[in-house]
Amino acid sequence: MKRIGVLLPWMAVLLLAACAGHRTRPLTHPGAAGGTAAPGVDTPPTPVTGDRFHDDIRKDQADRYREQADSVPSGPPPDVDKLPEPVPHWEPRSTYGNKSPYTVLGHTYRVLRSARGYDERGIASFYGNKFHGYKTSNLENYDMYKFTAAHKTLPLPSYARVTNLANGKSVIVRINDRGPFHDNRLIDLSYAAAVKIGIWPKGTGLVEVRAIDPAHPEATPPPAAVVNGQVRPATPSSGGEPAPGTPVPVLGSKPSIYLQVGAFTDASNAERLARRLRAAKLGEVQVIEVRSSGRVIRRVRVGPVPDAEQADAIAQRIEALGLPHPQVAVD
Repeated sequence: MKRIGVLLPWMAVLLLAACAGHRTRPLTHPGAAGGTAAPGVDTPPTPVTGDRFHDDIRKDQADRYREQADSVPSGPPPDVDKLPEPVPHWEPRSTYGNKSPYTVLGHTYRVLRSARGYDERGIASFYGNKFHGYKTSNLENYDMYKFTAAHKTLPLPSYARVTNLANGKSVIVRINDRGPFHDNRLIDLSYAAAVKIGIWPKGTGLVEVRAIDPAHPEATPPPAAVVNGQVRPATPSSGGEPAPGTPVPVLGSKPSIYLQVGAFTDASNAERLARRLRAAKLGEVQVIEVRSSGRVIRRVRVGPVPDAEQADAIAQRIEALGLPHPQVAVD
């Protein structure tokens, strides 16, 4: 397992337990390690250890976990319909895991002041047995049979509804961990949450993540639906948030992954990049014009891409051309 860089002298291993990718095989990408340095966390007054196998968060990642590769429990998945979803309510920010900015693998992240209004679409992954019982970034014990998640920038703790855009299934999760630090992943779900919305057993899926404001849950917009391949807001219901586990109507083809390589106000710059990408034979290349703050922005994208694994491979080829790592867009 690859170790993620440290931030503090002995807190170098403090818990970004989230990871990315399918957990039934060894992790092979950077940032897949759970339980790395909790970014910017002040050193606790005494050493903190977890409850499983004497989890010592001061240890290097290669030594901290009993299992070298993540996995899921053997046997049939749990009956997630019998597991209670968390009820969003106001909580103070966790003492640990919220320092901002923080840096992991050369990337700097800033924790949002509030989760209110957060709404993003991207690729979800999940993590399971290897990290079960070990400490999360805010020093809670990770329980893969609870509906929790890891996110790079949402405050800890916070709540969000995660919707699988392929089937409309959704779940409310409590975000208590940092990650995933794979470049193309938006959120890392607990094993139970992944089973609930159908991200397990494949390991990845396209999702929408909408934060829930505990002070005004009725004001939280409903999850998205997919209509003719386009992600659109669902029709609001009289009760605001859908009932736990309620599928969101999904009509037409499922949404697709695109890799945005650049965005330009100058049309010639956009076309120059598009020609370079087409010459590399990476797939279909599009130049999409959108308006932002009164200006026309030309987004250069590769896609649609069939799945997360292909997106990862194409992203690596784009970087090999000397271009920045592309951003994932889900439409």
